[in-house]
Amino acid sequence: QVQLVESGGGLVQPGGSLRLSCAASGFTFSNYRMSWYRQAPGKERELVAAISSAGSTNYADSVKGRFTIARDNAKNTVYLQMNSLKPEDTAVYYCYRRISTMSGSWGQGTQVTVSS
Repeated sequence: QVQLVESGGGLVQPGGSLRLSCAASGFTFSNYRMSWYRQAPGKERELVAAISSAGSTNYADSVKGRFTIARDNAKNTVYLQMNSLKPEDTAVYYCYRRISTMSGSWGQGTQVTVSS
């Protein structure tokens, strides 16, 4: 059974940092592109960052230079290091395993709140 379990969210002040983790199980993690999405209240879910099975990365323009996605295939875990956080980064962050253009697996999400 495929499982994606996010952790590391919380409340942080503007300018602060958080590291999200997504522990994967039930599939061969190293074979898959992994992504982080987020969804703020009243907004559509959006792609934040992605990392291919080969390790190439891409980022939303809004987080470039502040967020870093990484993977540890030995631990079946993908990370999102978030620095210089802004109030507009407040959202539920989801881990996603891409199976095809039209299908994939989602984690349950972890809340990130950036507020003073």
